[in-house]
Amino acid sequence: MQTGRVEGFTRVLGKSQGYLGLPLRDEVIECAVSGAGTPCMVAAWHPTPDELAALNRGAAVHVRIHGTAHPPIMLGVGPEPDQV
Repeated sequence: MQTGRVEGFTRVLGKSQGYLGLPLRDEVIECAVSGAGTPCMVAAWHPTPDELAALNRGAAVHVRIHGTAHPPIMLGVGPEPDQV
């Protein structure tokens, strides 16, 4: 997967630590568990052509989290890009 620039990003994580940098958009959501005003971060990822082909053949998306504690996450599909 390749990182993308999520629309309206508010900051970039990891660049000062030597990573490529991950553009994030900070949001506040309504969460069934944590309630109203729950902070979250949104990042955009784009599959390479080979990864997209594998996904279309039924491969799963794997999420790798650094560390030993898994924070709550949500995974979804963003809007389709405008056709030019």
